Amino acid sequence: MTPLLLSAYTATTCLGRGLDAARHALHAGRSGLAPCAFETVKLDTWVGEVAGVDDEKLPARLADYDCRNNRLTQMGLETDGFGDRVREAVARHGKARVGVFLGTSTSGILETEIAYRHRDPASGALPDGFNYRTTHNSFSLAEFTRAYFGLEGMAVAISTACSSSAKVFAAAARQIELGLIDAAIVGGVDTLCLTTLYGFASLQLTSPRPCRPYDATRDGISIGEGAGFALLERADNAAPGSVLLLGAGESSDAYHMSSPHPEGLGARLAMEAALRSAGLAPDDIGYINLHGTATPANDAAEGKAVTALFGDRVPCSSTKGATGHTLGAAGAIEAVICALALADGVLPGSPGTAARDPAISVQYLLESRATAVRRVLSNSFGFGGSNCSLVFGVAA
Repeated sequence: MTPLLLSAYTATTCLGRGLDAARHALHAGRSGLAPCAFETVKLDTWVGEVAGVDDEKLPARLADYDCRNNRLTQMGLETDGFGDRVREAVARHGKARVGVFLGTSTSGILETEIAYRHRDPASGALPDGFNYRTTHNSFSLAEFTRAYFGLEGMAVAISTACSSSAKVFAAAARQIELGLIDAAIVGGVDTLCLTTLYGFASLQLTSPRPCRPYDATRDGISIGEGAGFALLERADNAAPGSVLLLGAGESSDAYHMSSPHPEGLGARLAMEAALRSAGLAPDDIGYINLHGTATPANDAAEGKAVTALFGDRVPCSSTKGATGHTLGAAGAIEAVICALALADGVLPGSPGTAARDPAISVQYLLESRATAVRRVLSNSFGFGGSNCSLVFGVAA
């Protein structure tokens, strides 16, 4: 693929709001996870909750979109000057030439959960003020973002579980390559809700402790929430050191609804496709941000795929011990973490992981490492075998 410039990027997670909060926590090996005290949830687990979401107020003209997910979306869009960079891009390219490509897993489902509590006791009807289309619907955050910036071009929502906001990079790149748009807001937002927390608990996938990716005693995920965004534009005049999207690879192995292929087949296919897309070989990659959810099956399968393709040469880590697993937002947030690694010359470690699993032969980083690299790979693998790998690099 033709490289694209990340002309702006930002992330808001339980580590805090913006790039500085993320880099300081990751460099120090600090986690933002805490015991679950969300809403009415009574589960013995840890979560990554973003502070201040409920205090965010949407503009009156967008009141129909009010829900936790869109409030976090607005927080993310107006962090690190990202919104201003979008407005500058709109001024350059026009309202119809800036696309919106956003991923989510559950969107505003919490709004439906709250509405269900207040249904009519006789008829069971949901409250009159509840609007499914502008809140719970997966397209809600893409439609909200387009309306927020007054855009008139294409808007797409992708919901492929945990690969959602990685796949948006590939989708946007294709549209830019076709010449249908000149720039794209890409990213993802997912927020905590009862369905997610109780659902993963029912699958016995949540840990009663902070998650420990690739640890010998790992026993499940810690669910988080967050918003990650990037502005993609053509890289014709990219300044040296700028962060570029170099390649994207997607696969669908459809091995099982909630378990990965035990040999990591889909993961390997996605990584190989990303390298081909970027015109690179495995030896060209200097760091891998692993999907690394901290479930026994996921980490073992991904580890096999990475080892088969890269051996133990490439430093790797999963940052979900810091942010929690932000589900549909994970791909975008971890893309931003990769951009920070390239820009800062610091590879993130793995907060919470204490003893590497000796059965997984990757070069796993427990602590951050000051190492300048030029190309990195980020993995995002979703339920049902929907996989995506992205390659980022720095402009020469």
